[in-house]
Amino acid sequence: MSDARTILTRIREALREPAPKRHLHGHGSLDEDRPGGPEDFRAWLPPVGERWSEQFELFRANALALKAEVVVYRDTKDLATQLRQRAAAEGWKKLALARTGWSADLLGQLPGDKVFADAGYDRGAVESCDVGVTECDALVAQTGSVLVTSASAGGRVLSVLPPHHVVVARHDQLVPDLSAALARAREIYREGGWPSMLSFITGPSRTGDIERILVLGAHGPKRLTIFCDQPA
Repeated sequence: MSDARTILTRIREALREPAPKRHLHGHGSLDEDRPGGPEDFRAWLPPVGERWSEQFELFRANALALKAEVVVYRDTKDLATQLRQRAAAEGWKKLALARTGWSADLLGQLPGDKVFADAGYDRGAVESCDVGVTECDALVAQTGSVLVTSASAGGRVLSVLPPHHVVVARHDQLVPDLSAALARAREIYREGGWPSMLSFITGPSRTGDIERILVLGAHGPKRLTIFCDQPA
C-alpha cells in the first residue's frame, strides 16, 4: 500500500468516530449533553485568572515572551518621571505623538522635538522619530496583545513608522481575552461609530521567513514598551 493510500485509509477510519462539537451547541449540534452558548468557546482557550493581579501577571509574562517590555508606574507623575528618564537613557531626540487623549499634556512636556501625527503630518518626519508614543483601548491578558485604534493611537502611523512603539495604558484597560477586548471596543465606539483602523499588536514586528531566523522590526517597530499602572 502506498503512503498516500495509507494516509487516506487512516483518515477514513478516524472519521468514523464522531467528535464532540461543543462550539456548535445550540446551532445544530447533536451533542446536547455538553455545555454550550456563546461563551462556551472559552473552554477551548488557555485559562485566565479572575483577579486583576493574575491577569496582569499573565499579560506581562506573555508580552515578555513576545520580546515586549512591560513597565509599571504608580501614577501620572511617576509615569512622566519614568518617561523622562527613559528618554535621557536611550537618547530620544525626536518623538511622534498625538495631541489628544488623557496623556496628551503629560507627553507634550517630554524633552525633544515633537511631530504630531493626528492632524496632518509629513511621513518622513514621523519615520525619523526615535519613538512613537500612543495610548490604547485594551491590554489582552490571554495573548499579551495591545488593542489600538486610529482613535486611541492618534491615527495609523504612530504605532507603525517609528522604530520604537511606546504604549501608555491604565489598569482599567486590562481585559482577560480577545472577546472582552472587542466588547470593550464596541462599548467605547457605540455612539460615534467604529474608527477606520483597529489592530491587535502582539509584540514587536517580526519575521522568520528567511532560514527560520527571527528578525525583529521587519514590517514595523523593532521595540515595544508598555507602561501600565496598578489598582490602588
